[in-house]
Amino acid sequence: MSDQAPEHPLRPYDAVMVQSFGGPEGPDEVLPFLRRVTAGRGVPDDRLAEVGSHYERVDGVSPLPALNRRLVADLVAELAARECPLPVVLGNRNSAPFVPEALDELTADGAQRILVVPTSAWRSYSSCRQYREGLADAAEGRGGLVLDKVRPFGEHPGFAATLARDTLAAARAAVDAVGADKVAIVYVTHSIPDAMDETSGPGDGEGRAYSADQAEVAAAITAEVDTVLGTDLPAGLAFCSRSGSPRTPWLEPDVNDRLRELAVDGVEHVVVVPIGFISDHMEVFYDLDVEAAATAAEVGLAMTRVPTPGGDHAFVAGLVDLMLERAAQARGEQPVRATWRDLDSHPAVCPMGCCPNLREARPALCGSD
Repeated sequence: MSDQAPEHPLRPYDAVMVQSFGGPEGPDEVLPFLRRVTAGRGVPDDRLAEVGSHYERVDGVSPLPALNRRLVADLVAELAARECPLPVVLGNRNSAPFVPEALDELTADGAQRILVVPTSAWRSYSSCRQYREGLADAAEGRGGLVLDKVRPFGEHPGFAATLARDTLAAARAAVDAVGADKVAIVYVTHSIPDAMDETSGPGDGEGRAYSADQAEVAAAITAEVDTVLGTDLPAGLAFCSRSGSPRTPWLEPDVNDRLRELAVDGVEHVVVVPIGFISDHMEVFYDLDVEAAATAAEVGLAMTRVPTPGGDHAFVAGLVDLMLERAAQARGEQPVRATWRDLDSHPAVCPMGCCPNLREARPALCGSD
């Protein structure tokens, strides 16, 4: 027998960084946080203060940072359980610890090739490329540092199957309560400008990857629910958190408008599925649990909000599966890109022109452009 230690399954990576949006952790951090989020867009402070008032319900503390710290701890535990431990840190775009700080910590300990796990599952400028631009900015001047990312994972079993399981449970309870002809499913994601959706995905002229990918997963989940329950539930994609100029077209329908339409159609119970989020952003807490819940009550709809998958072990295990897949690719292997229900997968290295920034040309790490 050889006494040589087995090769680490995540070779060539030295460490992992979870890259997230960030959020304020106290009242004094709310306005600075919102200024960073909207930097370069000319949004006045009075408008930011209006948005910032949403944080008053949570004493200025976004739920997201604590959930991300839990995710980091869960990933550390899962990696240890699989006997492939690596350091895992959190790096945020808009709040401490920022991505450069996270890289400082890892490189000080000797890491030179780092695997990045964004907490955004979908493809668009704001949900993918902007994260890559942040990595490019943070890596500049750090000679020898290599940053790779896992692929977009909305179709991965760890995300899609977990969401499908919980949607099925919520739909089953609703159908049992009021009957199948009185139940609908509404999948909700963050709205983006229509022009951004048109250019999301590879630069091949097709676009609409952001809305199309999520609509495809939503349709697959609905098909699973209908097959198991023997139903034909009305379902579709709706949007939340529209902002910006009212003259700029954004993706519609707004979730509140959709709830009102369903009530007029005779629906009595709606299952709301936050398909656009892996954990409870403020958009989930405020836009769904506060505003959408109030709209549902106003129009006489019972509403069940399906949980986001971020704290579920199946989701965490799925992220580790994606990390192992990316490591195999980095070693020159060709691993199977697992997806749920044969949905299309997407590459970890983004193709030329993918999800362009319409405001300015900027370099983006982990892509060929």
